[in-house]
Amino acid sequence: MLFVELIRSKRDGKTLSREEIDWIVSAYTRGEVPDYQVSAFLMAALLRGLNPQETAALTQAMLHSGQILDFSDLPGGKVDKHSTGGVGDKTSLILSPLVAAAGVKVPMVSGRGLGHTGGTLDKLESIPGFNVNLDLVEFRRILAKIGCAMIGQTAELAPADKKLYSLRDVTGTVESPNLICASIMCKKLAEGIDGLVLDVKTGSGAFMKDPADSEHLARLMVETGEEMGKKVVALITDMDQPLGRAIGNALEVAECVEVMRGNFAGLEDLVELTLELGAWMLVLGGRVKDVTEGRALCLELLHNGQALERFRQLVAEQGGLVAAVDDLARLPRAAHTTTVKASASGFLTAIECERMGVAGVLLGGGRQTKEDLVDPAVGILLHKKVGDTVQAGETLCTIHYNETKRLDEALPVIEAAYSIGPQRPAARPMVQKILRGKLL
Repeated sequence: MLFVELIRSKRDGKTLSREEIDWIVSAYTRGEVPDYQVSAFLMAALLRGLNPQETAALTQAMLHSGQILDFSDLPGGKVDKHSTGGVGDKTSLILSPLVAAAGVKVPMVSGRGLGHTGGTLDKLESIPGFNVNLDLVEFRRILAKIGCAMIGQTAELAPADKKLYSLRDVTGTVESPNLICASIMCKKLAEGIDGLVLDVKTGSGAFMKDPADSEHLARLMVETGEEMGKKVVALITDMDQPLGRAIGNALEVAECVEVMRGNFAGLEDLVELTLELGAWMLVLGGRVKDVTEGRALCLELLHNGQALERFRQLVAEQGGLVAAVDDLARLPRAAHTTTVKASASGFLTAIECERMGVAGVLLGGGRQTKEDLVDPAVGILLHKKVGDTVQAGETLCTIHYNETKRLDEALPVIEAAYSIGPQRPAARPMVQKILRGKLL
């Protein structure tokens, strides 16, 4: 096949066959076509869209580009959670040990930062020594021992997605619901799980900013998972402001540890979402009969320290510095801080979430090219959330930075993200809709 003809076909809105999509995926995985041609195909797919058959074919091709794991010999349910990405979206770091402490195994294969959103692997690697690049033998060993393990894609798991994921990040093709669906589902279906909880973000900091688009993506992923015989539930959740208070890898790890210590003050949105997602994971894993029981069990495990102890075990098993969990000052720390002050008194009416994510990247906490290194110490710590009262001159956030040049680029973006008005805005529900598959 000629790749340029397939690019033209999709550019002109034609439907590609399963065989053509299989060829695109396999040829790129083998390195037989260059990045620039695949970039053109991805842009055509974003602009023209993929129909359900093309999306299913792409998911299947990416899934079968590598190994599919089998954990059926390990007792108990196997469940994972995946988020479509947001700013300050750190729940995976809490959920993996939390759900494992409840008796459900969590084999989590995660990704790196994508566009303006943070990545679970980058957060974990801010813990000194933490190794996300385990082979599958070690992944299985840790999962069997402590009930959870968190790694990046290996060469064996969906290698096509690993290449495409990095390319989408730097070519402006992240937002396609079809490409998002295929990327998420091929990784998750390769994990050997029984059930999957999807956190589909909507709002200014999400890739799908319109609730209707978020629901479309959620249904697409639920249907794709069910076709593969998996129990799937999708929660459409708010991402109109950053989740929690911390934006930035080490800052977010510290915030997660505080939640696992039972310190919830000022982090009510993060705790609420964590409990909801965790409850559904326990339902899908067969550990509890309903979400109410699941929430109660998750809350108990956060308060009694069992989730934190499981996190300490996870860090130890994957080579991380456990002392950094006990003493958060041992996490990477930026050399400098500065603050952003309120320009007027009133109510904080908005924090433009995507701007905050972009600012985090500009500070060095994310990637602008595939080759960029991530600075684990930089980020933003919010002191005010939407709906809070503010006084002129009061601190809105603290910026943690290492390079003045990067601060100069990020500071005006952060300042422009804030809006202050005379009236308190209506509160947005954290969980806006729940879509269940037919197998539930």
